Amino acid sequence: MQFSPELLTANLLSPVVLAFVLGVVARLLRSDLEVPPQIQQYLAIFLLLAIGLKGGVALRAQPVGDLALLVAVTLAAGIATAFSAYTLARGFLRDDRLNAGALAAHYGSVSAVTFIAAQQFTERTGAPAEGVLVALVVALEIPAILLGLALAKGGGGIDRKALAEVLTGRTAVLLLGGLAIGAIAGQKGIRAVDEMYFQLFQGTLMLFMLDMGMVAAAQLRQLRQGALRLVAFGTVVPLVHGFAGTLAGHLAGLSPSGATVFGTMVASASYIAAPASVRNALPEADAGRCVTAALGITFPFNLALGIPAYAAFSAWLVP
Repeated sequence: MQFSPELLTANLLSPVVLAFVLGVVARLLRSDLEVPPQIQQYLAIFLLLAIGLKGGVALRAQPVGDLALLVAVTLAAGIATAFSAYTLARGFLRDDRLNAGALAAHYGSVSAVTFIAAQQFTERTGAPAEGVLVALVVALEIPAILLGLALAKGGGGIDRKALAEVLTGRTAVLLLGGLAIGAIAGQKGIRAVDEMYFQLFQGTLMLFMLDMGMVAAAQLRQLRQGALRLVAFGTVVPLVHGFAGTLAGHLAGLSPSGATVFGTMVASASYIAAPASVRNALPEADAGRCVTAALGITFPFNLALGIPAYAAFSAWLVP
């Protein structure tokens, strides 16, 4: 995969990014445009299951040894990013232990939608990333959330309810379930649902991004005290994590496109699984501030500029 300024322009002008921008503009104009909650749920379920199916087909041909190495690297990345986010939240944002741990849970974890956007980016370059990366989304999400909660509690440990909530959450169930179905059915079996889950994928993603744009704009309105510091945190932290993740993916043997997607995964911040866990385990933490940073700042940053930056770095790493 060769990166060029034209690729950056193509990303900014892609239907997915433009749909997100439309959602932001609609909310800023106070339009009555809304995506009903039932449709929001359907779009999320559709996208996660479709990605899982695609990854499952790729997983079927993946050597066990290579997969074990990638899982180990992913677990290490989740722990490292949670620790670094916690340290920066304590030092730069001057958060107390509770809120720093909550942010660590979000920024150590992963955004499945950002992962999908990175996959689409590499497909537009003509060199798609390895489908097996889907399996790593769950591996990145679980330990980071648990570690963030533990840091918030001062190392007091994680209760079984928090662990069960992460493992049985929508993202984990749909991705792992899709992986299993895709791996069992294989390429031939998946053809029966190809028109539903693959040919309609791009249009469905556009609708989802339209809704995400409206939600992100609404979150940004909540920025009050310490806004500049939070914006700096929400852009610098993912950039550092993204470059480090891209390098780790490269060293683990991923293709340039695969390293780009892996770096994006590490750079992203969860705004679905992590908020649910934080609300349950840390009711006193400022969960709204975490979602504002993850969805209102980091998500659009990665969508527009982060992913191309990781792609450029990944291309530079190739001799």
